Amino acid sequence: MSSTTRSKSHVSVLTSAINPLANPRGAKKLCELCQNLAYLQCTKCRVTFYCDTEHQQADWVGIHEKICQLLIPIRTAMPFHSLQADRDHHRAQILHRQEELIEISRAVAQKKLFEGKYQESLPAAQLSLRCAMDVYGPSAVQLVPAYLLLAEANVGLGSLSQAEGYLSQAEWTVMKTPECSQTVRHQLHRNLGRLYTATENLEGALLHFANDVYYASEEYGLDNIVTCGGYFLMANVFIKQEKMDIASSLYTEVASTWHSHLTKLLETHTPGSMTLEHSFGFSGEPPLQSMSLLLAHTDEAQQAEADQMLRAMLKVQESSPKQATAQNTLVAHSLAMLWFLGGSPDKALEFGRKALQSSQLVPDHSLTEPIQGLLQLAAERGPHLTIAS
Repeated sequence: MSSTTRSKSHVSVLTSAINPLANPRGAKKLCELCQNLAYLQCTKCRVTFYCDTEHQQADWVGIHEKICQLLIPIRTAMPFHSLQADRDHHRAQILHRQEELIEISRAVAQKKLFEGKYQESLPAAQLSLRCAMDVYGPSAVQLVPAYLLLAEANVGLGSLSQAEGYLSQAEWTVMKTPECSQTVRHQLHRNLGRLYTATENLEGALLHFANDVYYASEEYGLDNIVTCGGYFLMANVFIKQEKMDIASSLYTEVASTWHSHLTKLLETHTPGSMTLEHSFGFSGEPPLQSMSLLLAHTDEAQQAEADQMLRAMLKVQESSPKQATAQNTLVAHSLAMLWFLGGSPDKALEFGRKALQSSQLVPDHSLTEPIQGLLQLAAERGPHLTIAS
Protein backbone atom coordinates (compact mmCIF):
# COMPACT_ATOMS: atom_id res chain seq x y z
CA MET A 1 0.00 0.00 0.00
CA SER A 2 1.39 3.41 -0.98
CA SER A 3 1.94 6.20 1.53
CA THR A 4 -0.78 8.23 -0.21
CA THR A 5 -3.28 5.37 0.13
CA ARG A 6 -2.39 4.92 3.79
CA SER A 7 -2.85 8.65 4.39
CA LYS A 8 -6.27 8.63 2.74
CA SER A 9 -7.43 5.61 4.73
CA HIS A 10 -6.10 7.15 7.94
CA VAL A 11 -7.75 10.53 7.42
CA SER A 12 -11.27 9.11 7.70
CA VAL A 13 -10.75 8.51 11.43
CA LEU A 14 -9.59 12.09 11.98
CA THR A 15 -12.85 13.81 11.08
CA SER A 16 -15.92 14.84 12.98
CA ALA A 17 -19.06 16.50 11.68
CA ILE A 18 -19.94 20.05 12.67
CA ASN A 19 -23.28 21.85 12.41
CA PRO A 20 -22.86 25.28 10.78
CA LEU A 21 -26.04 26.43 12.57
CA ALA A 22 -24.34 25.87 15.92
CA ASN A 23 -21.66 28.49 15.19
CA PRO A 24 -21.89 31.81 17.04
CA ARG A 25 -23.78 34.52 15.16
CA GLY A 26 -21.61 35.96 12.40
CA ALA A 27 -18.96 33.22 12.77
CA LYS A 28 -18.65 30.89 9.77
CA LYS A 29 -16.35 27.89 9.49
CA LEU A 30 -15.02 27.70 5.93
CA CYS A 31 -13.39 24.88 3.99
CA GLU A 32 -9.60 25.01 4.04
CA LEU A 33 -9.37 24.44 0.27
CA CYS A 34 -12.39 26.08 -1.37
CA GLN A 35 -13.61 28.54 1.30
CA ASN A 36 -17.16 27.21 1.05
CA LEU A 37 -19.21 26.48 4.17
CA ALA A 38 -17.59 23.70 6.23
CA TYR A 39 -19.29 20.61 7.65
CA LEU A 40 -16.25 18.64 8.86
CA GLN A 41 -13.52 19.35 11.39
CA CYS A 42 -10.04 17.87 11.85
CA THR A 43 -10.18 16.11 15.22
CA LYS A 44 -6.42 16.37 15.77
CA CYS A 45 -6.04 20.15 15.64
CA ARG A 46 -9.74 21.17 15.80
CA VAL A 47 -8.89 24.46 14.06
CA THR A 48 -9.16 23.29 10.42
CA PHE A 49 -12.43 22.72 8.59
CA TYR A 50 -13.65 21.20 5.32
CA CYS A 51 -16.75 21.10 3.14
CA ASP A 52 -16.43 17.35 2.46
CA THR A 53 -14.14 14.34 2.89
CA GLU A 54 -12.65 14.77 -0.58
CA HIS A 55 -11.19 18.15 0.31
CA GLN A 56 -10.02 16.91 3.69
CA GLN A 57 -8.21 13.99 2.10
CA ALA A 58 -6.61 16.27 -0.49
CA ASP A 59 -5.43 18.66 2.22
CA TRP A 60 -4.15 15.84 4.44
CA VAL A 61 -2.06 14.34 1.67
CA GLY A 62 -0.97 17.72 0.35
CA ILE A 63 0.17 19.46 3.56
CA HIS A 64 -2.06 19.12 6.64
CA GLU A 65 -0.56 15.86 7.91
CA LYS A 66 2.80 17.64 8.26
CA ILE A 67 1.62 20.87 9.92
CA CYS A 68 -1.54 19.87 11.80
CA GLN A 69 -0.17 20.64 15.26
CA LEU A 70 1.61 23.80 14.10
CA LEU A 71 -1.75 25.35 13.27
CA ILE A 72 -3.16 25.12 16.81
CA PRO A 73 -1.34 28.10 18.37
CA ILE A 74 -1.74 30.15 15.19
CA ARG A 75 -5.50 29.67 14.83
CA THR A 76 -6.45 29.61 18.50
CA ALA A 77 -7.78 32.87 19.94
CA MET A 78 -5.18 34.81 21.90
CA PRO A 79 -5.58 34.37 25.67
CA PHE A 80 -6.17 37.43 27.80
CA HIS A 81 -3.00 39.18 28.95
CA SER A 82 -3.27 42.11 31.34
CA LEU A 83 0.20 43.46 30.48
CA GLN A 84 0.98 45.02 27.09
CA ALA A 85 4.43 43.38 27.15
CA ASP A 86 2.82 39.94 27.40
CA ARG A 87 0.46 40.72 24.53
CA ASP A 88 3.36 41.91 22.37
CA HIS A 89 5.36 38.81 23.21
CA HIS A 90 2.44 36.55 22.24
CA ARG A 91 1.96 38.37 18.92
CA ALA A 92 5.67 38.05 18.15
CA GLN A 93 5.50 34.30 18.79
CA ILE A 94 2.50 33.90 16.50
CA LEU A 95 4.20 35.93 13.77
CA HIS A 96 7.29 33.72 13.98
CA ARG A 97 5.16 30.58 13.68
CA GLN A 98 3.29 32.03 10.71
CA GLU A 99 6.55 32.83 8.93
CA GLU A 100 7.78 29.31 9.63
CA LEU A 101 4.52 27.87 8.28
CA ILE A 102 4.90 29.90 5.07
CA GLU A 103 8.35 28.43 4.46
CA ILE A 104 7.35 24.87 5.35
CA SER A 105 4.31 24.87 3.08
CA ARG A 106 6.36 26.47 0.30
CA ALA A 107 9.06 23.78 0.59
CA VAL A 108 6.49 20.96 0.65
CA ALA A 109 4.75 22.35 -2.45
CA GLN A 110 8.06 22.71 -4.27
CA LYS A 111 9.06 19.12 -3.53
CA LYS A 112 5.75 17.81 -4.86
CA LEU A 113 6.16 19.91 -8.01
CA PHE A 114 9.63 18.47 -8.65
CA GLU A 115 8.10 15.01 -8.25
CA GLY A 116 5.39 15.83 -10.80
CA LYS A 117 2.61 15.69 -8.18
CA TYR A 118 0.92 18.84 -9.40
CA GLN A 119 -2.52 18.24 -7.88
CA GLU A 120 -1.03 17.29 -4.51
CA SER A 121 1.05 20.47 -4.47
CA LEU A 122 -1.96 22.78 -4.57
CA PRO A 123 -3.00 22.65 -0.86
CA ALA A 124 0.52 23.53 0.32
CA ALA A 125 0.87 26.32 -2.26
CA GLN A 126 -2.54 27.74 -1.34
CA LEU A 127 -1.70 27.66 2.36
CA SER A 128 1.58 29.44 1.70
CA LEU A 129 -0.29 32.18 -0.18
CA ARG A 130 -2.95 32.64 2.51
CA CYS A 131 -0.39 32.78 5.31
CA ALA A 132 1.74 35.26 3.35
CA MET A 133 -1.31 37.49 2.87
CA ASP A 134 -2.05 37.34 6.60
CA VAL A 135 1.51 38.30 7.51
CA TYR A 136 2.52 40.74 4.76
CA GLY A 137 -0.73 42.02 3.27
CA PRO A 138 -2.49 41.34 -0.07
CA SER A 139 -0.06 43.15 -2.39
CA ALA A 140 3.37 42.47 -0.87
CA VAL A 141 6.25 41.06 -2.90
CA GLN A 142 6.51 38.22 -0.35
CA LEU A 143 3.42 36.72 -2.01
CA VAL A 144 5.23 36.16 -5.30
CA PRO A 145 6.82 32.76 -4.43
CA ALA A 146 3.37 31.35 -3.63
CA TYR A 147 1.91 32.76 -6.88
CA LEU A 148 4.75 31.06 -8.75
CA LEU A 149 4.13 27.71 -7.06
CA LEU A 150 0.45 27.89 -7.99
CA ALA A 151 1.36 28.87 -11.54
CA GLU A 152 3.79 25.97 -11.92
CA ALA A 153 1.20 23.52 -10.57
CA ASN A 154 -1.42 24.76 -13.01
CA VAL A 155 1.00 24.56 -15.95
CA GLY A 156 1.65 20.95 -14.96
CA LEU A 157 -2.10 20.28 -14.79
CA GLY A 158 -2.68 21.92 -18.18
CA SER A 159 -4.72 24.76 -16.66
CA LEU A 160 -2.80 27.40 -18.60
CA SER A 161 -5.29 30.25 -18.17
CA GLN A 162 -5.13 29.89 -14.39
CA ALA A 163 -1.35 29.71 -14.53
CA GLU A 164 -1.30 32.88 -16.63
CA GLY A 165 -3.46 34.63 -14.02
CA TYR A 166 -1.09 33.78 -11.18
CA LEU A 167 1.93 34.80 -13.26
CA SER A 168 0.32 38.11 -14.21
CA GLN A 169 -0.24 38.83 -10.51
CA ALA A 170 3.36 37.90 -9.73
CA GLU A 171 4.75 39.96 -12.62
CA TRP A 172 2.73 43.03 -11.64
CA THR A 173 3.88 42.75 -8.03
CA VAL A 174 7.53 42.50 -9.10
CA MET A 175 7.19 45.43 -11.50
CA LYS A 176 5.93 47.76 -8.76
CA THR A 177 8.65 46.61 -6.32
CA PRO A 178 11.98 48.03 -7.57
CA GLU A 179 13.84 46.57 -4.58
CA CYS A 180 12.66 43.05 -5.42
CA SER A 181 15.44 40.48 -5.00
CA GLN A 182 17.28 38.77 -7.85
CA THR A 183 16.02 35.44 -6.48
CA VAL A 184 12.38 36.39 -6.97
CA ARG A 185 13.12 37.77 -10.45
CA HIS A 186 14.86 34.57 -11.56
CA GLN A 187 11.97 32.47 -10.22
CA LEU A 188 9.46 34.65 -12.05
CA HIS A 189 11.26 34.31 -15.40
CA ARG A 190 11.71 30.57 -14.88
CA ASN A 191 7.97 30.13 -14.48
CA LEU A 192 7.16 32.45 -17.38
CA GLY A 193 9.51 30.29 -19.45
CA ARG A 194 7.60 27.17 -18.39
CA LEU A 195 4.30 28.77 -19.43
CA TYR A 196 5.69 29.85 -22.80
CA THR A 197 7.08 26.34 -23.34
CA ALA A 198 3.66 24.85 -22.62
CA THR A 199 2.04 27.20 -25.15
CA GLU A 200 4.73 26.36 -27.75
CA ASN A 201 6.09 29.92 -27.79
CA LEU A 202 9.62 28.53 -27.78
CA GLU A 203 11.47 31.73 -28.63
CA GLY A 204 9.66 33.54 -25.84
CA ALA A 205 10.48 30.67 -23.50
CA LEU A 206 14.19 30.89 -24.33
CA LEU A 207 14.16 34.63 -23.65
CA HIS A 208 12.63 34.11 -20.20
CA PHE A 209 15.00 31.25 -19.37
CA ALA A 210 17.94 33.47 -20.41
CA ASN A 211 16.68 36.12 -17.98
CA ASP A 212 16.25 33.40 -15.37
CA VAL A 213 19.90 32.40 -15.76
CA TYR A 214 21.02 36.03 -15.65
CA TYR A 215 19.26 36.86 -12.39
CA ALA A 216 20.16 33.51 -10.79
CA SER A 217 23.84 33.97 -11.69
CA GLU A 218 23.79 37.48 -10.23
CA GLU A 219 22.51 36.03 -6.95
CA TYR A 220 24.26 32.65 -6.78
CA GLY A 221 27.00 32.61 -9.44
CA LEU A 222 27.19 30.85 -12.80
CA ASP A 223 28.43 27.50 -11.45
CA ASN A 224 25.61 26.98 -9.01
CA ILE A 225 22.93 24.29 -8.79
CA VAL A 226 20.19 26.97 -8.72
CA THR A 227 21.46 28.65 -11.88
CA CYS A 228 21.88 25.39 -13.76
CA GLY A 229 18.14 24.73 -13.44
CA GLY A 230 17.68 27.44 -16.07
CA TYR A 231 20.22 25.75 -18.36
CA PHE A 232 18.28 22.49 -18.03
CA LEU A 233 14.99 24.12 -19.03
CA MET A 234 16.67 25.91 -21.95
CA ALA A 235 18.08 22.57 -23.13
CA ASN A 236 14.59 21.07 -23.14
CA VAL A 237 13.39 23.89 -25.39
CA PHE A 238 16.31 23.34 -27.79
CA ILE A 239 15.37 19.65 -27.92
CA LYS A 240 11.86 20.70 -29.01
CA GLN A 241 13.55 22.79 -31.72
CA GLU A 242 15.67 19.73 -32.68
CA LYS A 243 18.89 21.59 -31.85
CA MET A 244 20.47 18.62 -30.11
CA ASP A 245 24.06 19.91 -30.12
CA ILE A 246 23.08 23.03 -28.15
CA ALA A 247 20.93 20.96 -25.79
CA SER A 248 23.77 18.50 -25.20
CA SER A 249 26.16 21.36 -24.40
CA LEU A 250 23.73 22.76 -21.81
CA TYR A 251 23.14 19.31 -20.34
CA THR A 252 26.91 18.96 -19.92
CA GLU A 253 26.95 22.21 -17.95
CA VAL A 254 24.14 20.97 -15.71
CA ALA A 255 25.80 17.58 -15.19
CA SER A 256 29.16 19.15 -14.34
CA THR A 257 27.63 21.58 -11.86
CA TRP A 258 25.67 18.90 -9.98
CA HIS A 259 28.61 16.48 -10.09
CA SER A 260 30.93 19.07 -8.54
CA HIS A 261 28.34 20.02 -5.90
CA LEU A 262 27.64 16.42 -4.88
CA THR A 263 31.32 15.49 -4.87
CA LYS A 264 32.01 18.29 -2.39
CA LEU A 265 29.05 17.21 -0.25
CA LEU A 266 30.28 13.63 -0.20
CA GLU A 267 33.80 14.69 0.77
CA THR A 268 32.52 16.60 3.82
CA HIS A 269 31.02 13.46 5.36
CA THR A 270 33.95 11.71 6.96
CA PRO A 271 33.31 8.55 9.03
CA GLY A 272 32.06 9.31 12.52
CA SER A 273 30.95 12.83 11.71
CA MET A 274 27.21 12.31 11.26
CA THR A 275 24.46 10.20 9.76
CA LEU A 276 24.80 10.65 6.02
CA GLU A 277 21.08 11.04 5.41
CA HIS A 278 21.26 14.30 7.35
CA SER A 279 23.17 15.93 4.50
CA PHE A 280 19.81 16.06 2.74
CA GLY A 281 17.55 15.47 5.74
CA PHE A 282 15.93 12.19 4.65
CA SER A 283 16.32 10.02 7.77
CA GLY A 284 12.59 9.92 8.48
CA GLU A 285 9.95 12.41 9.54
CA PRO A 286 11.55 14.98 11.89
CA PRO A 287 9.77 16.54 14.88
CA LEU A 288 6.88 18.72 13.76
CA GLN A 289 7.47 21.53 16.24
CA SER A 290 10.86 22.79 15.10
CA MET A 291 12.75 24.32 12.22
CA SER A 292 14.08 20.83 11.44
CA LEU A 293 10.80 20.22 9.59
CA LEU A 294 11.55 23.14 7.28
CA LEU A 295 15.16 22.05 6.75
CA ALA A 296 14.08 18.49 5.98
CA HIS A 297 11.50 19.47 3.38
CA THR A 298 13.80 22.07 1.82
CA ASP A 299 16.47 19.41 1.39
CA GLU A 300 13.92 16.92 0.07
CA ALA A 301 12.79 19.47 -2.51
CA GLN A 302 16.40 19.97 -3.60
CA GLN A 303 16.94 16.23 -3.93
CA ALA A 304 13.71 15.83 -5.90
CA GLU A 305 14.81 18.59 -8.30
CA ALA A 306 18.23 17.03 -8.82
CA ASP A 307 16.77 13.56 -9.33
CA GLN A 308 14.22 14.85 -11.84
CA MET A 309 16.81 16.76 -13.89
CA LEU A 310 19.53 14.10 -13.84
CA ARG A 311 17.16 11.24 -14.70
CA ALA A 312 15.69 13.26 -17.57
CA MET A 313 19.15 13.96 -18.97
CA LEU A 314 20.18 10.32 -18.67
CA LYS A 315 17.01 9.20 -20.44
CA VAL A 316 17.53 11.65 -23.33
CA GLN A 317 21.18 10.68 -23.75
CA GLU A 318 20.52 6.94 -23.60
CA SER A 319 17.83 7.24 -26.28
CA SER A 320 20.04 9.37 -28.52
CA PRO A 321 21.67 7.61 -31.50
CA LYS A 322 24.85 9.58 -30.76
CA GLN A 323 25.36 8.98 -27.06
CA ALA A 324 27.70 11.21 -25.05
CA THR A 325 29.32 8.52 -22.94
CA ALA A 326 31.35 10.96 -20.83
CA GLN A 327 28.20 12.91 -20.00
CA ASN A 328 26.36 9.70 -19.15
CA THR A 329 29.14 8.86 -16.71
CA LEU A 330 28.88 12.23 -15.00
CA VAL A 331 25.09 12.04 -14.74
CA ALA A 332 24.96 8.44 -13.50
CA HIS A 333 27.72 9.11 -10.96
CA SER A 334 25.85 12.21 -9.78
CA LEU A 335 22.68 10.17 -9.30
CA ALA A 336 24.62 7.55 -7.37
CA MET A 337 26.08 10.20 -5.03
CA LEU A 338 22.69 11.89 -4.68
CA TRP A 339 20.97 8.71 -3.52
CA PHE A 340 23.88 7.67 -1.32
CA LEU A 341 23.69 11.00 0.49
CA GLY A 342 19.91 10.68 0.54
CA GLY A 343 20.03 7.38 2.40
CA SER A 344 19.19 4.96 -0.45
CA PRO A 345 22.22 2.69 -0.95
CA ASP A 346 20.26 0.39 -3.29
CA LYS A 347 19.65 3.23 -5.75
CA ALA A 348 23.24 4.40 -5.25
CA LEU A 349 24.43 0.93 -6.30
CA GLU A 350 22.10 0.91 -9.31
CA PHE A 351 23.35 4.21 -10.70
CA GLY A 352 26.91 3.59 -9.55
CA ARG A 353 27.14 0.41 -11.60
CA LYS A 354 25.74 2.27 -14.60
CA ALA A 355 28.33 5.02 -14.10
CA LEU A 356 31.17 2.48 -13.82
CA GLN A 357 30.10 0.78 -17.03
CA SER A 358 30.03 4.12 -18.88
CA SER A 359 33.37 5.24 -17.42
CA GLN A 360 35.12 2.25 -18.94
CA LEU A 361 34.02 3.32 -22.44
CA VAL A 362 35.77 6.70 -22.42
CA PRO A 363 39.49 7.47 -22.74
CA ASP A 364 39.55 9.46 -19.50
CA HIS A 365 39.27 7.02 -16.58
CA SER A 366 39.63 9.67 -13.85
CA LEU A 367 36.14 8.91 -12.51
CA THR A 368 36.57 5.15 -12.35
CA GLU A 369 38.26 5.12 -8.95
CA PRO A 370 35.77 7.51 -7.25
CA ILE A 371 32.88 5.48 -8.66
CA GLN A 372 34.38 2.23 -7.39
CA GLY A 373 34.90 3.82 -3.98
CA LEU A 374 31.27 4.94 -3.86
CA LEU A 375 30.06 1.48 -4.86
CA GLN A 376 32.09 -0.03 -2.03
CA LEU A 377 30.65 2.45 0.49
CA ALA A 378 27.09 1.83 -0.70
CA ALA A 379 27.57 -1.95 -0.49
CA GLU A 380 28.94 -1.65 3.04
CA ARG A 381 26.15 0.60 4.28
CA GLY A 382 23.37 -1.72 3.22
CA PRO A 383 19.74 -0.66 3.46
CA HIS A 384 20.31 1.61 6.47
CA LEU A 385 22.86 4.33 5.74
CA THR A 386 24.04 5.33 9.23
CA ILE A 387 27.29 6.07 10.94
CA ALA A 388 27.47 6.18 14.71
CA SER A 389 28.34 9.56 16.10
